[in-house]
Amino acid sequence: MSQMKKRLRKELIEKRKKLSKKEVLEKSKQIEKRLFEMKEFKQASTILFYVSYDNEVYTHDMIKECTSGKKIAVPICDKKDRCLILSELGSWDNLESGSYGILEPKKEKVKEISISEVDVIIVPGVGFDLNCHRIGHGKGYYDNLLKNSKALLIGLAYDWQIVKHIPIEEHDVLMDKIVTEKRIIDCNK
Repeated sequence: MSQMKKRLRKELIEKRKKLSKKEVLEKSKQIEKRLFEMKEFKQASTILFYVSYDNEVYTHDMIKECTSGKKIAVPICDKKDRCLILSELGSWDNLESGSYGILEPKKEKVKEISISEVDVIIVPGVGFDLNCHRIGHGKGYYDNLLKNSKALLIGLAYDWQIVKHIPIEEHDVLMDKIVTEKRIIDCNK
């Protein structure tokens, strides 16, 4: 992995850690509004959401609001096989702290679904560029999951997380769209 990518990841994570709770919630609400108004989002019946942590774009409210009318799935981190397992989420109350301190379905509430059932995947990222390249936390969980997906990939980001250029590697998966509090970047144009 390039030094430039490591440095960029570190800078962006440090900046994200400094955000106030108020700023995270305000900007996330604006991002949610844009996301929920998207035609592709409205038409999707099954949506995979990441469960936010550590000042990422806050998805908790989005997930709670979507549980009626749509099938919502969330990832479970399988550290042993370094992959994500997808589970349908029946209720927010079915979550507990899991790998890396991220909320995941309780063992007895896991209802596995296949990636092929998912219409839209809401993807976390440390940063994105205008060409829809993404930089994650560097563990490869999402790249491994997304390379086999036919779903629409939507990255959520604060506008300052959109950088000029992200160095790409061959395993990196491109987003279809990126939603920030200020705009929607459409990469399929």
